[in-house]
Amino acid sequence: MSVGLKLRLHGPLQCDRTLAQMARPQHIYAIIALLAFTSVVLAKNEPPIILTWPTDKPAIKLTFEKFRETGSYSGQSSFVSDVTIKNLTDKQIPRVSFTVYFLDKNKVRVGDRLLQISELEPGQSAKIQFQFNAVGFPVSVSLSSTSAKTIPLRIISVPAGARLKVDGQEAGTTPVMVRLTVGPHQLDLTKEGYAPGGTPLDVTADELPGGSITVELGGLSRDTVELRDGSVVLGDVVSVSMTQVTVRGEGKEQTYDRNQVKKIMLVERQIIQQAPAAQSTQEQPHR
Repeated sequence: MSVGLKLRLHGPLQCDRTLAQMARPQHIYAIIALLAFTSVVLAKNEPPIILTWPTDKPAIKLTFEKFRETGSYSGQSSFVSDVTIKNLTDKQIPRVSFTVYFLDKNKVRVGDRLLQISELEPGQSAKIQFQFNAVGFPVSVSLSSTSAKTIPLRIISVPAGARLKVDGQEAGTTPVMVRLTVGPHQLDLTKEGYAPGGTPLDVTADELPGGSITVELGGLSRDTVELRDGSVVLGDVVSVSMTQVTVRGEGKEQTYDRNQVKKIMLVERQIIQQAPAAQSTQEQPHR
């Protein structure tokens, strides 16, 4: 009896222990999976960084999404963030530039990059992919506006005396000193008797004052007809009458009404006259 009782008591207990031992790892795996899922959800739901500028009367709102690491080299990591810029005013913002500083969890600056915005209409938003490098992992950002900063540059043309336009606006006659804001610009120069010249120019925030830009204008090789609508026709002026001007260019002739023409500039040409072929004085034999 005692042996039978022992067998009946130990049998179920051993079975219960086996089931408990089998169930324990499953609970552990479930907890690990839940923690992993939670961390993924938290990473996806990482709140964006929202900044406004200026702080007293905001005109621009910048929203930085999660910083995504794309690679690393020589101790620096490359990151990309989707940035949304919104114009909070009722006026167009033609151009504004910021230096974006990236800070780690200890508020130490680990990277910086120039961010430029142009032609943002009232209430309009623009989304860009903003790439930058950092020597640590950034968790926050700060802004410094560079739009108010201007750099003096001397614009020189060869030959001198050319009309200068900066971003389509009249800026004087070369040589001339201009003050340019940080960011991209377009220089255009014109002078009668010379081909127009131009160049893009990118002014950086660390540009030193006292620099100069020289643009060389080429001589015109063709006649120039300036029309009253502002367009310019290059070619060879074939004829000019009281009512019409005919210009040959690109293998075809184009005739303009005289009232359409504002100015005509003719280039100097050298005409080489060939001597007439010598006539033979030898008489042909009569047949």
